Formats: sequence, structure tokens, C-alpha cells
Amino acid sequence: MSELLVQNRDDVVVVQFKTSKILSEFLIAQIARELMELADELADDSDGKMLLNFQGVTFMSSAMLGKIVLLKEKCKATKTTIKLCNISPVLMVAFKITKLNKGVYESEDEALTAFQKKGWFG
Repeated sequence: MSELLVQNRDDVVVVQFKTSKILSEFLIAQIARELMELADELADDSDGKMLLNFQGVTFMSSAMLGKIVLLKEKCKATKTTIKLCNISPVLMVAFKITKLNKGVYESEDEALTAFQKKGWFG
């Protein structure tokens, strides 16, 4: 059973988490596997775009943060653009510590708009 809700919004793959507390090793492994499979699919697209929407996620272990770091590295290597949104203030502290706070937006709409901007002045 999938732990992610995946939707296509225009040319962006929007991913939401079905679980509010991402703590168990099993759950982390499942989510990481699903995210990496999505990244592999997007790697075939020369203009792949992924948005991780953390709405409803209240807790996340450091192991899950590590998986997000790996996902961002994979996306960078395959030239897939990845953005994040709706990160709670509590989680944002950990995101700042791990330097995952770049490409973070307050809302899904704000992040989707940011995908459309091109060039120096957007």
C-alpha cells in the first residue's frame, strides 16, 4: 500500500504524505522507496518537476530527513527540479539544521507558481 498521495498538477508531480508522524523504520523505508521510484520516472523527463507537500506532517525522524537529502541529491544529478512546501514550524527547525530549507514555500500554490518562473527576474 502506498504511503504517498501523488497527483499531477500541470507539469509538476505533487507528492503528499498520508502519515502525520513519519517515525518507524518500515514506514521511512517505504516512503523513501516510493520517492526514489518517482525520481527515477522523472529522470527520464528533461524538465522533471517534483513538489513535496508536507501538509499534515507533524513529526519526522532524522532518518527520514536523511532520505530527503538523498532524494534532493538524486534530483539534482538528474536535473529534476524539486521544491518543498507546507512545512510546519517545528519541522522547519530540523530542515534548517540539515540545510533542506532551500526551495521551501509556504503553500502549494506558491511553490507551483515558482516552478513557472524562468530566468534571472522570474
